[in-house]
Amino acid sequence: MLLFCLSVAIHAQLAAPNPSGVTMGHVHLYTKDTEAQKKFWVGALAAQETKLGGMQVFKLPGVLIMLDKTDQAGRGGGTEGSVINHVGFKVRDLSATLAKLESAHIPIVIRNPPQAMVLAPDGIRVELTEDTTISETTINHHIHFYATDVDAMKNWYVATFGAIPGKRGKFEAADLPGVNLTFTPSPTAQAPTMGRALDHIGFEVRNLEDFTKKLEAAGVKFDVPYRTIPYRTIPSLGLSLAFLTDPWGTYIELTEGLNKL
Repeated sequence: MLLFCLSVAIHAQLAAPNPSGVTMGHVHLYTKDTEAQKKFWVGALAAQETKLGGMQVFKLPGVLIMLDKTDQAGRGGGTEGSVINHVGFKVRDLSATLAKLESAHIPIVIRNPPQAMVLAPDGIRVELTEDTTISETTINHHIHFYATDVDAMKNWYVATFGAIPGKRGKFEAADLPGVNLTFTPSPTAQAPTMGRALDHIGFEVRNLEDFTKKLEAAGVKFDVPYRTIPYRTIPSLGLSLAFLTDPWGTYIELTEGLNKL
């Protein structure tokens, strides 16, 4: 679903862009049970809920979690087995967060303080890391990719989006404002994200039209080319977007305007 039906203004709390004009934007989920997702993101992780047209959105510092309802049986599967194995968040109080998750009957896959891996609705793996210094209950932290060629994947995100290369603990990593991109080697290619519960990730980009032209000149192919949303559909927002797929199967939406929501 392209973001054609956005109609409600919210404060997205997205980080300021890097010198390439890129920052973390959103994670787009598909679900058959919106109430179960709400119990996870709002009830346990203290996200703020809003609506974008008919779409539910859960706001956390540094990211928007966008939710589309689907009745398609067996749509794609969860994150395990996908190029995005899990997403990660920092929480101020891990014990309190896990207690809320247990009361909501959310499976806790691994409990190894100060971290835990939990299984959100629709098979979405979410890693929680305690950080008692943060002022919010939960903030965005990382996206964890599994790929056969970690160095190539890391270099692609550095070259394409201006991510800063580095390490996160033992893992190869690269940083964008609002998110760490973490890379783990996989002996086999993982499934593309499109069509799964976590369908795509989104980056907010300043001067998106010029940015997409530069990527096209560098040989990047777009699944959905740059386009603007008609003014009559979303008055005063000036939202624009484009979609591409990275060489390992991660479906990526680029937007300009979500930082004004």
